[in-house]
This record gives sequence, structure tokens and C-alpha cells, in this order.
Amino acid sequence: MSDHKHHIMPLKVYVSVFACLLVLTVVTVWVSLFDFGKLNMWIAMFVASIKAGLVAMYFMQLKYDNRLYLYILLAGFAFLALLLGVTVFDISTRVMQSSTL
Repeated sequence: MSDHKHHIMPLKVYVSVFACLLVLTVVTVWVSLFDFGKLNMWIAMFVASIKAGLVAMYFMQLKYDNRLYLYILLAGFAFLALLLGVTVFDISTRVMQSSTL
């Protein structure tokens, strides 16, 4: 028999997380109205990461599941960050050439 037990969460938790997601969506739209220069993308990614974390922890139930699944998810995000970091570094070191037509 399996040792895995399902964790039943009350409806109040789901409604609270949904309300937080709605508030963070409003924050995303509100922040998009301002010009922060180069920080626009970083602020948007920060809010999106919080929303993704809430979905992963509560709707995917990683908070109550085996920690191995959480580590696998975090390792995937770490490799994604590494890939994007190397790509951004590569693009930032290129010299733009202008055409003289």
C-alpha cells in the first residue's frame, strides 16, 4: 500500500490564495502604468514570481507534498535563470554595427 496521504485544504485557503492572486494582478496592472526605466521588467518578474509561487504552493499543493518535488521545481527554475543569464550576458557583450547606406 502507498504511504502517501492526501492533504485536504479548507475552501478558505483556496479563496484566500485566489484573492491574493487577484490583488497581485491589480498590482501588476498598476505598476505597468509607471515608467521605472530598466526596472520595469524586473518589477513585473518579481510580482509574477510571487504569483507563480502561490499557485505552486497551494494549487499544486507543493507546500504539503514531498520536499523532493519542490527541489525539482526549484532546480528547473535555477537552470532557466542560468540559461537566461548566459543569454543576456552574451547579448550585452555584442557590438551593434550601424549600416551606412
